[in-house]
Amino acid sequence: MATEEGIVTYIEPADNTAWVKTVKSAACEGCASRHSCESAGNDMKVKAINQASAGVGDRIVLNFQTGALLRATFLLYVFPIICMIAGAVAGQKIAPILGYNSSVMSVLSGFLFFTIAVLVIKTRSDKMALKQEYQPKIIRIL
Repeated sequence: MATEEGIVTYIEPADNTAWVKTVKSAACEGCASRHSCESAGNDMKVKAINQASAGVGDRIVLNFQTGALLRATFLLYVFPIICMIAGAVAGQKIAPILGYNSSVMSVLSGFLFFTIAVLVIKTRSDKMALKQEYQPKIIRIL
């Protein structure tokens, strides 16, 4: 479980979320999701679930579920590579049966499997974005 401190800048009461301004830390440089945050200089804005009922101007603690972050990272980075390798191997095995050049079939099927992986990621990411476990949460007011 990763935590970060910040200040609430805006409350969205309709969906119980808040926009939090945090300071970019050293951990941000290695974060796979660093490009999804709004940043200006050293400040970053993050939309978080307001579990602590914080108000505008409150100093708070944000919680990020590391398990969920690892699953999302696997889906985004490792899954496409595995699919591409599986496609290349499948193309290598199928080519002699179909009478095609094994290298060409390996490349084509590798790209086909990679494209399918990207489509799977797109549909899964839309569903994952709606789940609360993949969103940061305000857990405490300081």
